Amino acid sequence: MATLRTMVEAIPGTPLPHGILRSRCTDVLDLDEERTHELNGIEWLTLGCCPVRDWPDPCHDESLGDESPGAPTQKEFCRPETEHADAITVYAGAECSAPSWSYAEARKHAEATLALGEQKALEEAFWRTKLAADAIDLTPDAGPVSVAQGVAALEGCLAESYGGIGTLHVPVGAAALLGCCNILREDPETGSLRTLVGNCAVLGAGYSALNTGPGNVPAAPGTAWLYITGPMVIRRGPAETVPDQAGSSVVYRTNDRRVLVERTYVVATTCTICAINVEVCL
Repeated sequence: MATLRTMVEAIPGTPLPHGILRSRCTDVLDLDEERTHELNGIEWLTLGCCPVRDWPDPCHDESLGDESPGAPTQKEFCRPETEHADAITVYAGAECSAPSWSYAEARKHAEATLALGEQKALEEAFWRTKLAADAIDLTPDAGPVSVAQGVAALEGCLAESYGGIGTLHVPVGAAALLGCCNILREDPETGSLRTLVGNCAVLGAGYSALNTGPGNVPAAPGTAWLYITGPMVIRRGPAETVPDQAGSSVVYRTNDRRVLVERTYVVATTCTICAINVEVCL
């Protein structure tokens, strides 16, 4: 019966709408030729990580006498730190018997595979190399907390260190719990998901695939890790096909055709990264 089957087009797919590239929580910059050097990695001075302090007026504050304990004696200055973000390259490779697959067909298949799966791959890489590598663990000694408690703790951590709008990073496997508690609401103007405070949420399939805590330790069964960061800017390079000619795509030893499509990203965020372990069982 297999010989009677008809070959048809592959079933198309659509990346998740609230992932790291499509959630509208991130600024995605497509770099032109003049800026492709930024894909080697970038660095910058922190902005918003230094505290802004108040200075009481002694003429209007009677508590600040000559002997007032704890009264500030001079204004403080903060030296901005240098932050950096490294390149992340994601790729999709297509392989099939050369006689049955043309170069154009292999290239089309690899390009479609990258377009569908690059968001998930980027989420995995960012989670592994940045979130789980640099986060402060807020999980109490008693163990995982509820999702609502976890989000509250993360937002408090970000507010204390940054004070601006940040980004909540949530594995898809835990996303439904944020809806049942009304933790996230869709912004009617932008379509992004936001908390009551105003922080934006990325719901990542790649996050769910890893679900590791600080140090990339796997989450215990029935739990998930949530993270929060400052705002995010993603630099994206062009998709490049290797090889770019049909003849070079054939491995003559095996008579297979191989085509690779890859793209480089630089994912940047700022200030403190906080993490917490939550329960996903109601």
